Amino acid sequence: MVPGRRWPLTAVEPDTSRSSDAAHTTDAPVITATGVVKTFGGLRAVDVERLEIRRNKITALIGPNGAGKTTFFNLLTGFDQVDSGVITLDGEDITGTPPHRLAAKGMVRTFQLTKALAKLSTIENMKLGALDQLGEKFWAALLPGSWSKQEREIEARADAILKRFNLTHMRDEFAGTMSGGQRKLLEMARALMTEPRVVMLDEPMAGVNPALAQSLLELIKMLPGEGRTVIFVEHNMDVVQEISDRVIVMAEGRIIAEGTPAEIKRNKAVVDAYLGAHHGEDLSKVELT
Repeated sequence: MVPGRRWPLTAVEPDTSRSSDAAHTTDAPVITATGVVKTFGGLRAVDVERLEIRRNKITALIGPNGAGKTTFFNLLTGFDQVDSGVITLDGEDITGTPPHRLAAKGMVRTFQLTKALAKLSTIENMKLGALDQLGEKFWAALLPGSWSKQEREIEARADAILKRFNLTHMRDEFAGTMSGGQRKLLEMARALMTEPRVVMLDEPMAGVNPALAQSLLELIKMLPGEGRTVIFVEHNMDVVQEISDRVIVMAEGRIIAEGTPAEIKRNKAVVDAYLGAHHGEDLSKVELT
C-alpha cells in the first residue's frame, strides 16, 4: 500500500463532512472536548474541562485503573453518551454521534479485546471494513454489475493492506486461527480500510508477543506521515515514550497533566498524584496498571 494514497470506490458519494475548512488548517486541533462529564450513579467517572488533540500526531492517554481513560475513550468514539459537554471533530459537533457514523466521518477505533469475526477468513474480515459498499444496497442483488467492479477494488485494497501488515499468508485462513498478536494486526488493518483521519487504539500492545510488538509499533509510527492522527490508551511507559508525540495523563476522571513524554516523565503532579507509590523511580521502568 502506498503511504497516503487514497483508493476511490466507484459510484460512492463522498462524505463532504471530511472536507471542512477546519480539516485543511493544520494548526487546528482535530478533536476537542469541552466540559465533558459522565457520571455513573454518584460517581463522576469523567470530568474534562478542555482537551485538544493535535492533528497528525500520536497522542497517548495514560492513567491508573479507574482513572476514566476507557470511559473517556468511549465518549470520544460514540460508544457511550456524555451527560454534558461538547466533542468536535474538525470543528464539527459530534457529541452523541454513533460509532458507524463517526467511521464515515473518518474516526475509527480498535479494542483491547479484538473483535475479529473468527468464522470468517482474514480477507472477509478486511472487506467488512470498507465503507459505502454498493453490494449492501437492496437493489444491488438485481444489478450485480453495478457493484462487482467496486468489490474488486475493495479486495485489491484489502490485499495491499494485508501485505503491508505481513498478513498475506493468513489471507484465506479463518481469523479464529490467528494468534492474539495477529488479531491485533488484523483489527488495525481493517480499521485502515475506512481510510480514517483519526485512529483510536485501545491498548494496542496488550497480549502482543515481542516478535510482533515492534512491527505493530512501526506501523503505528507511520500513520501520522499519511495524514492520520493517532490516539491510544497504554499502560507501558516504554511504548508511550517510544512512539508518542504528546501524552495526556488522567486521574479520577480529570486530566492532571499534558506534554511530551519527557515533560510527563519530569512532572511532579504525575509522580505524586499518579505514581505516588513509585516516587523517585524512573517512570519508564514502571508498568502503569
